[in-house]
Amino acid sequence: MKRFRAFPGVKAQRRGVQAASGISPKDRCNFPSGLSRMPFDKTVLQVIPELDAGGAERTTVEMTRAIVAEGGRALVATKGGRLAPDIKAAGGKVFPMPVHSKNPFVIWANRKRLIDLIEKEKVDIIHVRSRAPAWSALWAAEATGKKLVATYHGAYGATNPLKKLYNSAMVRGDLVIANSAFTAAAIRAAYEVDWAKIKIIPRGADLEAFDPAGVQHARIDALTRRWGVRNDVRSFRLLLPARLTPWKGQSVAIEAIGQIASARRASGQRLELQLILAGDAQGRTKYAEALRRDIETRGVRDMVHLVGHCADMPAAIAWADAVLSPSTRPEAFGRVAVEAGAMGKPVIAADHGGARETIEDGVTGFLTPPGDAKALAEAIEKLMALDAVARQGMGARARARVQRIYSSEAMCRSTMAAYTELTA
Repeated sequence: MKRFRAFPGVKAQRRGVQAASGISPKDRCNFPSGLSRMPFDKTVLQVIPELDAGGAERTTVEMTRAIVAEGGRALVATKGGRLAPDIKAAGGKVFPMPVHSKNPFVIWANRKRLIDLIEKEKVDIIHVRSRAPAWSALWAAEATGKKLVATYHGAYGATNPLKKLYNSAMVRGDLVIANSAFTAAAIRAAYEVDWAKIKIIPRGADLEAFDPAGVQHARIDALTRRWGVRNDVRSFRLLLPARLTPWKGQSVAIEAIGQIASARRASGQRLELQLILAGDAQGRTKYAEALRRDIETRGVRDMVHLVGHCADMPAAIAWADAVLSPSTRPEAFGRVAVEAGAMGKPVIAADHGGARETIEDGVTGFLTPPGDAKALAEAIEKLMALDAVARQGMGARARARVQRIYSSEAMCRSTMAAYTELTA
């Protein structure tokens, strides 16, 4: 097992990207790009706990397409999920395995399952995307002599030595991919990892799927009918796409809308506004019920709607005038911002984590203090006060920036280049 020395603490990640990592703002987007035209004849095994909705899961699908398109074989070991058919449609193969489990005995048993799969399918590269399966993949890689890549899709906290040890599986392989400069800083703050072993490869938006010109009104109308909300062009329309969990900031958004509505009522003004909270509860029924009670208490039942999982996110963003991402915990990257930007929509996000890289405050959207409902309400009011031309200009700048820096094609090219370099 590879050895490492941990840094004495993780507070450095709170002091900003440049302080913790030495990365200047100018360098944040200098990730590798461009592929050799040499055929990629390798077999890549991606290991991910589940294939339900989420950034890591969708990245797995995108990389499956890229690997197959370049002439390689793409395998995925996973518990399964709603995106499993997408892996098969992209030309990959899914191997059901309990890699979602955090049970130490199951993790150890998964080692043997992965070894058998690696040897049978002649795997060249193992790419793991989460901590629990990272241990199984690490042991399997060491047993078979294969290259191990680990992508940090989140900046994991380490509140005690045991948790820090658990997280360390992600830095013990041959290559560590950080999905943002913020994430790279967090890795360096927690572990002594050589910079040569870390590559910053931001996640990206699929510019074909997230193309405003490709979303017809019929799709938007069908979506609003499923939501059960009126498609009223007079309303200012906001979308908050995220699974229902407290740190994603749904309660902050409801409070902000409540403040705006209360101020308008006090001044005798009518507020035409719709906020869609799109995302799975994933078993958090108590939190979902708490949100519904909050909506009722603040008197915004006609404005705020919980609609569950959304399978057509491009249409959802096309419906919106702006997108919210008020996470109270730093997003390691924040795919919402780049997908909304790709659709030409401004974003209001919490001012921490990856949002500081993906959003230019006042240019492509607005950044507000995390957890500050009053500041969020003020930013929404500011955006509502802009005329349509000004908002469209902000959205156009956001799309241009995503096209330049944050496309899924760029992410796939960079990852494929990393695979090629690793196996050269």
